[in-house]
Amino acid sequence: MAVAGCASEERGAVLRDERRSEALNVAPANARGDVLAFMRAYLNNPSGIKEATASEPALKPVGRVQRYIVCLRYNARDADGKYTGAKDRMAVYVDGKLDQLVEQPRDLCAGIDQKPFPELERLTR
Repeated sequence: MAVAGCASEERGAVLRDERRSEALNVAPANARGDVLAFMRAYLNNPSGIKEATASEPALKPVGRVQRYIVCLRYNARDADGKYTGAKDRMAVYVDGKLDQLVEQPRDLCAGIDQKPFPELERLTR
């Protein structure tokens, strides 16, 4: 019985942590602006981006908790100025702020409508 009690307490602690973590689900106030600021630093060459699209923030399951995400697609240049091909990325928000950029978001971004993101295409160094 003592072992069962510990397992039950552990599950309760995990559920409390998940609830506390989900309390950080605040919709981003300026999702596109956050992405622009991040991409300027993230990309080797942020100028001349083509085919840029982005979704509106959507609450989706990321791991064991819900998070606001923004799905992105863009074709950027590498350090030598050559286009690398279209990339799909997912911006993950915690407490209304961009927390990370995920490289392979296919399952979470499948079926999410993306609209042109001309501000990303106009980005410069």
